[in-house]
Amino acid sequence: MPDLFETMQNMRAMRRLKPDPVPDELIRKILQAGVCAPNGGNTQRWRFLVIKDRKIKQAVQVWYKRAFDEVVGPRYLKSNPPPGVTREQYNRQHAAVEYLTDHFHEAPVWIVACLEEAAAPTRSSGASIYPAVQNMLLAARALGLGATLTTRHLLYEKEAEAALGLPPGVHSYAILPIGYPMGNFGPVGRGPLKEIVFQDSWGTPYQGI
Repeated sequence: MPDLFETMQNMRAMRRLKPDPVPDELIRKILQAGVCAPNGGNTQRWRFLVIKDRKIKQAVQVWYKRAFDEVVGPRYLKSNPPPGVTREQYNRQHAAVEYLTDHFHEAPVWIVACLEEAAAPTRSSGASIYPAVQNMLLAARALGLGATLTTRHLLYEKEAEAALGLPPGVHSYAILPIGYPMGNFGPVGRGPLKEIVFQDSWGTPYQGI
């Protein structure tokens, strides 16, 4: 199994996934990694819905694609590449996003990361679920699987959660489509730390870099 830091350096959003089945044993390992994560007050309000039913995935994909057509796709076309990314790389990323949009329902397994919430979600609510999501993404990569964190369905939250069959008081925070990745993936390109890390006051470079 690769070193943790090597896994992090090679982990990226993998949006092109093969439809080949993923063994339940691997999904169990990914879920177990998720529940090892810290969460607010150790309340463990997280809930994970594993979706394999193609009909359910197709029903959610309708809203997922609508969000792409109306919001995400136009935004990509108008945006400039982020630091450390060329226009060619950014265009490839956009193509991968579009691919996932069209094939979202074909990913063999989805893990829907949810929280059981008595009150309305607040800005801090995600702190109790996103560490688990990151653990699951790292576990998937370490196991040779591809995955990505996507929240686009939340643009049509009520409709998508109804299609997922979530009960009252449970809200989704991410969907992780999981499968064997297409292609090869090397280290992730990012901008230099000195441009984004400050010390003591905003804009003052961190001296440890």
